[in-house]
Amino acid sequence: MVMELEPGYLLHRRRYRESSLLLEIFTPQYGRMGLVARGAAGGRRPLSGVLQAFQPLLFSWRGRGELKTLGTVESAGPANFREGDALFGGFYLNELLLRLLLRDDPHPELYSAYSEALQGLAEAGTIEVTLRIFEKRLLWAIGYALVLDRDVDTNNDIIPTEAYHFHPQQGPSLATRLVGAGMTVSGATLLALAREHFDQNKELQEAKQLMRGVLQFHLGDKPLASRKAYLRPAGSLS
Repeated sequence: MVMELEPGYLLHRRRYRESSLLLEIFTPQYGRMGLVARGAAGGRRPLSGVLQAFQPLLFSWRGRGELKTLGTVESAGPANFREGDALFGGFYLNELLLRLLLRDDPHPELYSAYSEALQGLAEAGTIEVTLRIFEKRLLWAIGYALVLDRDVDTNNDIIPTEAYHFHPQQGPSLATRLVGAGMTVSGATLLALAREHFDQNKELQEAKQLMRGVLQFHLGDKPLASRKAYLRPAGSLS
């Protein structure tokens, strides 16, 4: 099977055998894929300058196994960013995709959400909001959509002024009804995350803690390398 000039993003690359690179890419039609760039290690092929994260690319490959062979790769536009907090956030998004997506499982809507998130990270003042929205959309795409607009016990609408206990597998229950179950979060924060718009910084901070707990539930005990690497005294981006 030969594919020509398929759009995608590079999620990760590492040395593979003596002279090759193993690439993890994300495409709209084929999902997360593994490609071998033969002879690309150490600059032996003119690919290093093109194989950059957070930049729209066009990939050509051949093969039918789990690892396809890269043919060519071309730039499809400028990189969204190269440094600063946006870079830290981008590495975090890439690691989430690597940890939570299976290979060869397409998610076109998630690809669009990822492209939108990269643009959001590049805009000043929107990084935290961008991360929360992408986390929510990622969970929805892989079958773990969050219940954010109703009490799972009564099916009543979420009340902004009430506090809720949130369980990652079930959703929110009124805190006065069930003590000590899951994470505590305000109804206002649940509704802000549902509509993907945060009116107050408190809502954004609560959403950050909520999503961290939910993702930890699905990721397991192994910590995110991007979170450890880019945790700074001023706080974490994720």
